[in-house]
Amino acid sequence: MKENSSARPRVLVLHTGGTLGMRGKPLKPDAFSTALTEAVPEINELADLEVRIVFNLDSSDIGPTHWTQLAAEIDKSRHDFDGFVVVHGTDTMAYTACALSFALLHLGKPVILTGAQRPLASVRTDARRNLVDAVEVATSGLGVVGICFDGLLLRGVRTTKSNVNDYRAFESPGAEPVARLGVDVVYAPHQPPVSSAYVFRPEFDPRVMALHVAPGFPSELLAELVEESDLKGLVLAAYGLGTVPTAGPDVGAFVERAVGAGLDVLVITQSAGKVDLSRYPNGRALKEAGAIAGGEMTIEAAVTKMMHAVAQFPQARDRQAYLLANVCGELGD
Repeated sequence: MKENSSARPRVLVLHTGGTLGMRGKPLKPDAFSTALTEAVPEINELADLEVRIVFNLDSSDIGPTHWTQLAAEIDKSRHDFDGFVVVHGTDTMAYTACALSFALLHLGKPVILTGAQRPLASVRTDARRNLVDAVEVATSGLGVVGICFDGLLLRGVRTTKSNVNDYRAFESPGAEPVARLGVDVVYAPHQPPVSSAYVFRPEFDPRVMALHVAPGFPSELLAELVEESDLKGLVLAAYGLGTVPTAGPDVGAFVERAVGAGLDVLVITQSAGKVDLSRYPNGRALKEAGAIAGGEMTIEAAVTKMMHAVAQFPQARDRQAYLLANVCGELGD
């Protein structure tokens, strides 16, 4: 099928649920499409729109099987549209943005997630602005999977939800916004080019656990759980540059047992910044146990990348090479 060559851009809006569309039980495609364009008629001035409801869920119920379904919906329509807008609940929006970044690698077209802190039908809603901004960015031609929210376009693999009460719900620690949408839309001067062929790999394996290191970490109990389970990967959120307790409890020994049981262990930091497992003895213990440093990855990027690695690469060496690679900017610049 030929790429869209009309002068007017075409944008596919995919609804997955969330606060923005909370109206009507259940939402139906025609009703949602009509409500959307009636409430925000200006989006029709930006592009020719098609609206589809992929599913209609609270985002806390969205996970790996939904990421696969959503990626497939975009992939099958990639020749028919110039950009894509995904309406999504905020709670797991950053996870879905990361997942689509890995599943639709080098798509070369904008995939923009947005939503709202208040429903579209509310008087003080932020949904209207977010939708207009997202549709405009989706016509930009940027090859980015991003989150457009409260006047910022953030790279999906560097974004985390940081606030449940403010309209600025997301931030990207250590990464400048791709664009700022104020009176004018100002794009960052240096956008990474799409220099590689498109790779569609939509599968994710949910057999991954994320663990947050805290004082009193129950390493012995968790080691037994890991060894007796069907887990395939662990994401360990460590202190600072990647340090963990090594004396009562010994988290280094726990990681060694997990690696010995065949799991990949990816270490990220609970703080903003980049993991360095060579700086301190309590970080080197993880490296010597076989853990992989996760750079500047957010928890959302680390979990989705691990699920992607487990699903895509049966061989341990291939999984580890993938986890070490800066696939789409998730490790930092």
